[in-house]
Amino acid sequence: MSKLLSIVEPGRGPGAPVPGFALWALGFRPFYLLASIFAALSVPLWVAQYSGHLPGLFVRGPAWHGHEMLFGYTLAVVTGFLFTAGRNWTGQPTPTGHALLGFALLWIAGRVLVLTPYATMAAVVNAAFPVAVGIALAIPLVNSRNRRNYFFVGLLILLGAAVLAMHLSWLGMLAWPERASLQVGLDIMLFVLAVMGGRVIPMFTNNGIPGVQATRHPLVERVSLGSVLLLLAADVLPTPASVLATIALLAGLTHAVRLCLWQPWRTLATPLVWVLHAAYAWIVVYLVLRALGAFGLVAEPLATHALTIGAIGGMTIGMMTRTARGHTGRPLLADGFEVTCYLLLQCAALIRVFGGMLVPADYLFTVIASGICWSLAFTLYAVRYWPVLSRARLDGKPG
Repeated sequence: MSKLLSIVEPGRGPGAPVPGFALWALGFRPFYLLASIFAALSVPLWVAQYSGHLPGLFVRGPAWHGHEMLFGYTLAVVTGFLFTAGRNWTGQPTPTGHALLGFALLWIAGRVLVLTPYATMAAVVNAAFPVAVGIALAIPLVNSRNRRNYFFVGLLILLGAAVLAMHLSWLGMLAWPERASLQVGLDIMLFVLAVMGGRVIPMFTNNGIPGVQATRHPLVERVSLGSVLLLLAADVLPTPASVLATIALLAGLTHAVRLCLWQPWRTLATPLVWVLHAAYAWIVVYLVLRALGAFGLVAEPLATHALTIGAIGGMTIGMMTRTARGHTGRPLLADGFEVTCYLLLQCAALIRVFGGMLVPADYLFTVIASGICWSLAFTLYAVRYWPVLSRARLDGKPG
């Protein structure tokens, strides 16, 4: 029995007391679990529709897929992270208990409504969710005068505007391409990844690997983050392809320099660290492919999936395992289950991006194979971490 418990519940030693139910104790718990289950189920359904096996099941095909991966899956992980980190940043409470349950139900309602004829209600609910999260985060930030993180509130409001614009374009009420809303949302998420990656990756690298000196150069930090904001502006405004390509290449170069300063080659023996470096490397790949895509040299979906699968998928699953372990009193060590998740995500990104590029004749196969790898990774996470996320901390602390 003790061996079974150690498999199902990582880090729990033999003879440890069985914890109580704690799914609503802190933001990361329900939202990491919901995000992983949704990621595991929605992508295979999308692949089945894309390959013609479920014709007409979902509204708007590729638009639904992009909407749900960005404003569904990714936003759920970001919400769980911010509700958890916000308490640490401010020393003040963030939503728990019934309030946290309400946020989870609002998120679930958004996932259901986009599959129904109630398009107006879907627009209201999906736009309301990031705004509500922003307000909930703003309260502890303002009360503690934590000005350093005010910008997260602004980004959540912008995400609400992006998803609303997408729904209004579906309703025929706004002359705004749905692809533009998705791209703005992706740019915002890219900025979130760049900010949080710059904060946590060097710190986790130095703390987790003796002798490594991951550093942050002020000029590189400013230019790398500024280049992402510049790319966001270029995507909102009418921008010539040559200008967009130049901005993307500049951004790719500065982020590559930033990553090198963190010494990723010294992290290979530490999965909880290398997974974050690998995810950040996909940001560089994405920016280079965006530049090539601006000139029509690379198909846009390949660049997009370098960001969504490689960077966002890799970074989120890395943080979902690390923070879930840390905030439940478990050792910060990845075992075979976590490493398998990480490798499956890397395979999903490699197959979807470079497989689609190198063997275009087998493009459908690369979509299916990538989707299988993605789904397996998050299925494994959901099964593995259900007992972790739903039970109280092993050390008896709150949260």
